[in-house]
Amino acid sequence: MSSSHDWINTPLAVVEEIFASSHSSPDSGWESKAVDFFQGHLKKDCADTWVPSLNDVPLHYLKPNSLVKFRCLIQDMFDPEFYMQEYETMDPSTQAKVLRCGKYKDVTECGVDFNSRNIVTAERQTFYCVPIPGESPWKRSYEEDEDMNTLKQKELLTGPQIPTEQPRSGDFKRQETEAPSSQSASASPLDLNFPLPGEKGPSCLLKVYEDWDSYKLNDTLEVYGILSVDPALSALAEKNDVSSSLLDPTECMETAEEQRVHSPPASLVPRLHMIYAKQVPNNNPLLPSDVLEDKSWSLSSTLSEMASVKAELHTYLTHVLLGDALAAEYLILHLISNVYARRDVLPLGKFTLNLSGCPMVGSYTENLSKIIQQLVPSSYYLGMSLQNMNHMRLVPKKDYVGNRLLSGALQLAKNTLLFLDETQLEQGQLDTSGVQNITALGNLISWQKVEYDFNFHQMEFPCNINVLITSEGRSLLPSDCHVHLQSTVDPAHMEEYVSSIHMPLHVASQLNKFRIYLSVARLLDYTISDDVTKSVEDDFVDMRKDDPQSISAEEFHRMLVVARLLSLSLGQTSLSRDTWSRVKHIEILRRSRLDQHKTVNSIEQ
Repeated sequence: MSSSHDWINTPLAVVEEIFASSHSSPDSGWESKAVDFFQGHLKKDCADTWVPSLNDVPLHYLKPNSLVKFRCLIQDMFDPEFYMQEYETMDPSTQAKVLRCGKYKDVTECGVDFNSRNIVTAERQTFYCVPIPGESPWKRSYEEDEDMNTLKQKELLTGPQIPTEQPRSGDFKRQETEAPSSQSASASPLDLNFPLPGEKGPSCLLKVYEDWDSYKLNDTLEVYGILSVDPALSALAEKNDVSSSLLDPTECMETAEEQRVHSPPASLVPRLHMIYAKQVPNNNPLLPSDVLEDKSWSLSSTLSEMASVKAELHTYLTHVLLGDALAAEYLILHLISNVYARRDVLPLGKFTLNLSGCPMVGSYTENLSKIIQQLVPSSYYLGMSLQNMNHMRLVPKKDYVGNRLLSGALQLAKNTLLFLDETQLEQGQLDTSGVQNITALGNLISWQKVEYDFNFHQMEFPCNINVLITSEGRSLLPSDCHVHLQSTVDPAHMEEYVSSIHMPLHVASQLNKFRIYLSVARLLDYTISDDVTKSVEDDFVDMRKDDPQSISAEEFHRMLVVARLLSLSLGQTSLSRDTWSRVKHIEILRRSRLDQHKTVNSIEQ
C-alpha cells in the first residue's frame, strides 16, 4: 500500500488501490483486505482518536468521502438494497473501458456500460441510526478534551498526524462558534425520529456490507465508515417529492412517503458506509476499551480501591439524600445493578428502586436527577405529569405508510438510567394513552421488556434499563426495593438545604473516580461458594422457623439480589459471611422504617 495515501481524508482512494491491485493478480478477496487495512491503522497508537466524530463535529465541517466515526443506536432497520459492487465505465471518445469499484459509494461514475459482463451486483443493509439517547453532557465534553490532549501529545513527539488542510475534531468545535450551520435539523420538516424529546445531533443511514445479521434493533455501536453527502442524493430526494403524485405503482416498489422517509436529503441525514464497527456494551469513555475485552484490567487496577471510592461516594450521596445514609447505600446498589442473565422470562439482576418521602420543595427530585446525570453515561428524566402520561409516545410504533418505526421514549440503550418522577403526577384522569403508558412502564420494570406497537400485534423487545422512581408516598408502579427517605434536615431549613445540593461536585477527578467505580462494579463477575450457599439457606430456614410469615420467598430473593450488589459495590466477586450479615442488617432497618411510616400514616388518618 502506497504510503502517500491519507487513509482518513481519502479512504476511497485506499479502497480503489486495493481493488485495482487485487484484480490485477489472481489473488482476490480485496474486500477483506480493505477492512483489514483500516482496522490495522485504527488500532495503531490511538489512531482512532484522529478520526473526526459525527457526534461532536457539525456536518458542514466534515469532508465528504472522508473517514468518520459515529457513536449511535440502531433505531430502525430498512430493507436490504442492491448496488453495483463492480462495474465498467466507457470513455465515449476513446471507447476505453475501466473496471470500477462501487462499494462504499452511493453514486456511480458517469459512463457506466450497462451491457458489460463485468457488472457485479450485491446487497447491503441499511440501518437508521441516531445518537445514543440521553447521553450525559459530561461524557461528551470528556471525550472532546481527551481527543485534543492525545493529539497534542502526539504532535509534540512526531508532528501533525493529519494534514493541516483538514482541521481536527477539537478545531471543529472552535470553528462552530465562527460559522453558523447552513441547515439545522430543527428547521426541517423531516422528523429525524429521535427517541427522546429535545435531543440534538445527527442521524444517519448506515450502509452495512457484511454480517448485518449480527446487529439488532437498539444495539449501540461505534461505527467507522466513509461519509457520503453527495448532492445527487438530495437532488434525488427533491425530485421524488416533486414527482410523487406522478409515480406509477407498477414501476416503483416504494410509495412516495416511503421514499421520503428512506431517502431523506443527505444534508440532513448523511449516509455512512460502514468499514468497521464495534459494540458499545458500556457507554463510559473513562473505561479503556480493553476493560470490556479483558476484565482482568479492572481487577488489577481498580478492585483494591473500590471500597474506599464507595465510601467517598456514599458520603456524598448521604448529603444529597438529606442525610439518609441507608438510602444512600441502596441508591449505590441501584446504580450498579444490571440484568446479567435471563431465566425463562425472568430478568436476573434488575433492581428498580423506589425512593419515597421525597420533599416537595425546591425542585428536589429534578435536582437529584441532575446530580445522578453527572455520575452515569446515559440517563433520562421523565416527569410523570398527566400531560406527559397522556400525550407522550413512550412505546415505539410501526408506521406502515412510511414503512418505518416511529421512536418512543422507552427506546433506550442498554444501561440507561430512567428517572421516573412521580411527584409530578397531579390529580386528574388518565386517558387511554395514559393508561397504556403506565402499563408500559410497569412491564419495563417487572420484565425488562418493551412491547412495540405494530398495530395488529405487539412485539416484545428485551431491554436493560435501570429505573429509579421518586415519589411522595409509595409509588403506584412496581419496584424491586422500596426505601422511605428519613431526612435529618430541619424542616424549617429544608428549602435552603435542597437549593445547596443541586450543584454537582466541582472536582473532576473525584467525579471521574465515581464514574469509573459505578461502571466497573457493573462489569464484575460474581459467584457464591457452596459453604456460603449452605449458610444462607440455613439462615432462611431459621428466619421462618418461629414465624413462617416473617420472610417470604420474594423477600428472600430480594436479599440475595442485595447481597450480590453489596458484594460488587465493595469490589468483592463472591459473597462472604460478613457481607451477608450486613445484608440482613440493612434489610431489617429498611423494613422497620417502612413499618414505622405505615404506623404514622395510619395514626394521622
